[in-house]
Amino acid sequence: MTNENESGGRQTNQVFNAHVPSQMMGLPTSSEGVSDNARNDELGFDIPVDTVPLPSRGKVYAATTQMHGITQVPIRAMTAREEDILTSRALLKNGSVITHLLRSCIVDKRVDPRELISGDRTALMVALRITGYGPEYKIETECPKCDHKQHVDFDLSELPLKWLELDPDTEMSNSFTVTLPVSKKRVTFRFLTGADEEEIQQEQVMKKKKLKTQLDTLVTTRFQRQIIAVDGRSEQGFISKFIRTMPVRDSHFLRKYIADNEPGMEMESVMVCEECGEASEVDVPIQASFFWPE
Repeated sequence: MTNENESGGRQTNQVFNAHVPSQMMGLPTSSEGVSDNARNDELGFDIPVDTVPLPSRGKVYAATTQMHGITQVPIRAMTAREEDILTSRALLKNGSVITHLLRSCIVDKRVDPRELISGDRTALMVALRITGYGPEYKIETECPKCDHKQHVDFDLSELPLKWLELDPDTEMSNSFTVTLPVSKKRVTFRFLTGADEEEIQQEQVMKKKKLKTQLDTLVTTRFQRQIIAVDGRSEQGFISKFIRTMPVRDSHFLRKYIADNEPGMEMESVMVCEECGEASEVDVPIQASFFWPE
């Protein structure tokens, strides 16, 4: 991952902060009482344990959670047992495959991947992808200039971290406030967690089955979980009514404000079109080939 100094300047891109064995960091051992590294010594080879900095800097995890005070997470490289997770039809169907993958590879068992905000999860996912399959990531993408489709090789190790720059409303909390441009309402919002993302996905599937419609309500569904107060009022009924009647300019502003300020990975890179020769900045999407490169 990218390291950044306190003044905000970007330093040389690095995948991990360090290669530090878990027992040297004072981390909990596994449930059997034997650390992963010790078990690997018994087998005669080592599975690397590396430290990944959290883009949120840990500022969004309250004192009441196990995540409080954690600014970096040690992970071990994927093994064959993680391939079982990645190919589980049940986990793929219910949308929890990434949570199970992270839980399996995170060394510090205080860290619950469902409690991690989405941007911190993305940083861990990119790190696991690099250790497992290397930094080369080949996908098909479209030229923004001429719409030509081509395969592009991206280097994941060159993607920088996007650090949290906003200050929470109160210290160590996932709560931020912004004033909307049209309605002038002060909206307090939170960044979504892994649990939120899973439940939203399941809710969208259930809605389509129950209502027998292809209508996607993702924007309002996400707002229901992101917005925690409007002008200081936190009643769910009031917030739901506000979301349904929010001016579209306010909706667009709020979604962009959250996206622009959400910590995580800067999933953008430059591609040169083989058809028109134009160099364009494109999003690097997490597609099936991210963890299934073959």
